Amino acid sequence: MMTLTQLVIGYQRQCITQPVSGTFCTGSLTAIIGANGTGKSTLLKTIAGLLPPVAGDLTFESGIRPRIAYLPQQSEMDRQFPVNVFDVVSMGCWPRTGLLRRIGAADRDRIQHALERVGLSSMPNRPIEALSGGQFQRMLFARLLVQQAPLVLLDEPFTGIDGPTCDLLLEVIKQLHEQGQTILVVLHDHVQVARHFPQTLLLTPEKNLWGPSADILSRWSTRPESRLHSHPLVQAN
Repeated sequence: MMTLTQLVIGYQRQCITQPVSGTFCTGSLTAIIGANGTGKSTLLKTIAGLLPPVAGDLTFESGIRPRIAYLPQQSEMDRQFPVNVFDVVSMGCWPRTGLLRRIGAADRDRIQHALERVGLSSMPNRPIEALSGGQFQRMLFARLLVQQAPLVLLDEPFTGIDGPTCDLLLEVIKQLHEQGQTILVVLHDHVQVARHFPQTLLLTPEKNLWGPSADILSRWSTRPESRLHSHPLVQAN
C-alpha cells in the first residue's frame, strides 16, 4: 500500500521523530503506539496529506495517494454543528457521488446497513449534539463503513468509550480488515494491541520498532520508559 523511506515528521519543518522506514502492506492491520509526544497522531496526519514530511519520502504503490478515511481524535471535532446522524454518515458517499448529487437508493441502503451494524438504526434523525460519546463514535464508524476507503487511519478511536462500544468498534475494524482495507490505528491500550492487531509500529525518541505485535510488545516491555505506561503489556497468544 505505501512505503516510508527515512520519513521524518513534524510541524513547521521541526522534526519530532527519528526517521521511519518500512512498508504498510495492502490489507494490513497495524497499531501505532508510543509515549505521548512521539509523533503518532502527526504520522497519521502526514500520511493523510494534512502535513508535509520534514524529510524523507512517503510513496504509494499506485503512485498516488489512495482514497483515505481519516478519523481524528474526538477532541478535534465540532459536535455543535447542526446536522443529524444520517447527514454525517451520508458524508461517506461523497467520494463517489460528489457534494451536489443526490444520494440514490443504493447509497441509502448502504447507510441504513451501516447504522444497523453500529446499533444506531433508530437514531438517523437525532442531532449529533444530543449523542453520547459512545454513540458519536459509533456514528463515525458507520461513516467509515459507507466510505469503503482502501486506507483507513484511526487516531485513538477508543478514548473515553464504554466497554461494549469498544468491543463493537473492534468488530467493525475486524470487518474492514477482512474486506481487504489497510488500517492504521493509534492506540494506548497494549492489551488491545496484543489481542487484535497483528502488526505494531512503536515510535520512541531514540528509535522506532516495527514488526509483529508480539515481538514489538515483548521488546518494548523491557525498556525503562514502558513502566510509565498506564496499561499492562502482554504478549499475544
